[in-house]
Amino acid sequence: MMAAGLQVVTSAMISDDEERRLAALEEYDILDSPPEASFDRITALVRTILDVPMAAVSLVDRDRQWFKSHPGIEALETPRNISFCTHTIASGVPFVVPDARADARFSTNPLVIDAPRVGSYAGVPLTSRDGSHVGTLCALDAGPRHFTSAEIGLLTSFAAIVVDELELRRMARYDDLTGALCRRAFLAEVVRAIARRDRYARPAALVLFDLDHFKAVNDRAGHAAGDAVLRAVADCCSATLRTNDQVGRLGGEEFGILLPELDGASALAAAERVRATIATAAGEGVTASFGVAELVPHFGSPDAWLAAADAALFAAKRGGRNRVVAAT
Repeated sequence: MMAAGLQVVTSAMISDDEERRLAALEEYDILDSPPEASFDRITALVRTILDVPMAAVSLVDRDRQWFKSHPGIEALETPRNISFCTHTIASGVPFVVPDARADARFSTNPLVIDAPRVGSYAGVPLTSRDGSHVGTLCALDAGPRHFTSAEIGLLTSFAAIVVDELELRRMARYDDLTGALCRRAFLAEVVRAIARRDRYARPAALVLFDLDHFKAVNDRAGHAAGDAVLRAVADCCSATLRTNDQVGRLGGEEFGILLPELDGASALAAAERVRATIATAAGEGVTASFGVAELVPHFGSPDAWLAAADAALFAAKRGGRNRVVAAT
C-alpha cells in the first residue's frame, strides 16, 4: 500500500519542456503495445551481464511509468509519483540509488516496502532524437548494491540500443514518400478510436480520399512528378488539419484521415477544407474525392467503419469527383 501523502516525485522535478517530452513519447506509439522480442532480449542481457534479478524498459507517461519489457517485475505499470525512473529522466544522466532502504527519498516508497522490493537501482535515460528523455533502461537489485562505472557504461550502451529499436519502430510507422502514417499504423489508430468510443464514449470520424485521375499525372509527367504531387497532398493535409488529427497513406494515391473528437457535420467541414486546399495548392489540375463516415454506435469493427467511408468515397467519384460526400 502507498503511504499516506507519499509524493516521491514532486512538481519541481517536471521540466518546462514536459509537453515536448510527452509528444516525443507519443510519436514512438509504444505505450500499451504488446511485448516485443527485440526489447526483451535487451533486458535479458542486462539481467545476465549485470547479474540483477530485475530489469526494465520503462516509458514515463504523464501520470505513470509503463514497462515495455520487465523481467522480474510483475506489474505492467506503476504511478509516476512513486517511480525511480522519473528521477532519472529529470536528471538527464545515469541515476543510481545504492541502498533504497537507507535513502530518505525512497525508504517509504511502496516499490521498496512491497513488491518488487527494490533494494538498489541504476537507470539510464532513453533520449529521443530531439533530446527528450522519454523513459529509462534500468537495472534493479533486491539488496544494496554498488554499481560500478563500468556497469553504468554497459547499461548506457544497452540504453542506446533501446533507442535504436524505438527509432526503427517509429520509422516503420511512417510512409517514406509522404511522411504520413503507413497503412498498418493508420489502421491501428482506427482500432484505437473505436476502443476510445467504447470505453469513454468519445466521438470520431473517418475520412477516405484519393486523387482524381492520378494515373494521368504519372503518364503525362512521369513518376517523379507524381511523387511530388503525393508529397504536396500530404503537406496540404498537415497545413489544414489539427495537430491531433492522423493522416495515413493507405496505398498508391489513397489516403485516410482520422478526426478524433469530431461529429459528422464537423468532419464534413474539415474534409471540405482539405479538398479545397488540395485543389488550390497541390498542383495544377490536382483534385481529390472524399468520403466521410462518423463513428456511429453500430460500427463495431474497423472494417464496418472503413466500408462506410469507402462507400461515400465511391459516391463522390460517381457524382463527378472533386467533392465530399458523407456516409448515410
